[in-house]
Amino acid sequence: MNFADSELVAGILHSEGYGFTSEPEEADLVFINTCAIREHAEEKIWQRLKYFQSLKRRRPHLIIGVLGCMAERLRKKLIEEAPVVDMVVGPDSYRHLPQLIRQVEGGTKAIHTLLSREETYADIAPLRLSPHRVSAYISIMRGCNNMCSFCIVPFTRGRERSRSWQTIVEEARHLADAGYKEITLLGQNVDSYNDNGVRFAQLLATVAEAVPEAWIRFATSHPKDMLDEVLEVMASYPNLTPYIHLPVQSGSNTVLQRMNRGYTAEWYLQRIETIRRYLPEAVISTDIIVGFCGETEAEFQDTLALMRAARFDSVYQFMYSERPGTLAARRYADDIPPTVKQARLEAVIALAQTLALESNTRQVGTMQTVLLEKPARRNPQDMAGRTFSGRAVIVREAASQYAPGDKIPVKITEATSATLIGYAAHEHPLCA
Repeated sequence: MNFADSELVAGILHSEGYGFTSEPEEADLVFINTCAIREHAEEKIWQRLKYFQSLKRRRPHLIIGVLGCMAERLRKKLIEEAPVVDMVVGPDSYRHLPQLIRQVEGGTKAIHTLLSREETYADIAPLRLSPHRVSAYISIMRGCNNMCSFCIVPFTRGRERSRSWQTIVEEARHLADAGYKEITLLGQNVDSYNDNGVRFAQLLATVAEAVPEAWIRFATSHPKDMLDEVLEVMASYPNLTPYIHLPVQSGSNTVLQRMNRGYTAEWYLQRIETIRRYLPEAVISTDIIVGFCGETEAEFQDTLALMRAARFDSVYQFMYSERPGTLAARRYADDIPPTVKQARLEAVIALAQTLALESNTRQVGTMQTVLLEKPARRNPQDMAGRTFSGRAVIVREAASQYAPGDKIPVKITEATSATLIGYAAHEHPLCA
């Protein structure tokens, strides 16, 4: 979502005559798009600002701005404790950037962090920053109405509001016409999308019909809001990819209650069963937080048990990080020692890797359609891509014959916990 917002900001500045560079040393204007969901994310920004401070000493005209959720949360602190920062701009204030830049050029620091109940940026064309026309993002909604006790997002991104479905379909058509092969619909909770009665299932169907050649993905779903009608639509259209990110956060009912998640572990597992009934080949990923306030060893073991029962294909795992202003920070003590959090995180990582390896190993010997994204990092003779269901793939010895954006049949011959490995179907004797 931050990448999509960065493209939005680049689009606004492009319309003002700015060009884009990936090298900070060449820039006259640098924005850092921030996340506030964990303390570690904010610590990285403070470190990054030290680098830009040294850069600004050599180039005093350089304008430095902090954007996004951290800007919304720490607006005064950023200006007062980071002299290098000229501008602080919240996620609902990007269309004001041209005026704010002129304010800074006039010698005054600028802050604009007002949250909006209407802003969706539906009328602003993002400047696509990817070097290859393979994958693109479309933000379909902003904000979140779910007040999970651990989460800062409702305070930094505001209340839910949905873009008009017509502008989303128009943007999808434009991307497909420009050659993009994969489109991801983004929202803090896409299942809550509602444009005057047009719900997410209807939007999915309309986009799928509008760009039948493009693969359509989406993120993220809240378990309590994912309805069967969405799964029915996914099963009905051949270009809607069977990948679902469904954050569970914990496998303990008592922890889920303290988190204010609105469901039980048993109910969540029923949703997993329903997903696999509609989409037998679905790849399901999740988020898990360890060390939430008051988490006992028994509650943590419930999380490991749920992971085994759900057989997740992929897991994103985090240690709980208290966010000031959230319900958890006001109501509960962050009382799990860091050493215990770390040990639990390592246990989740180990189990997640085991489950992912089992999941990927089941793909060995199969033929998969793979969308090639870029040359592989370790060996530029290989290509990196993803299957229709979203699994990462390395295609051996493919760079000389194929390009990013090609969709090719691949015979999977190996698997790790993170990646499938294979050969283009007609390039290897095992694939005959």
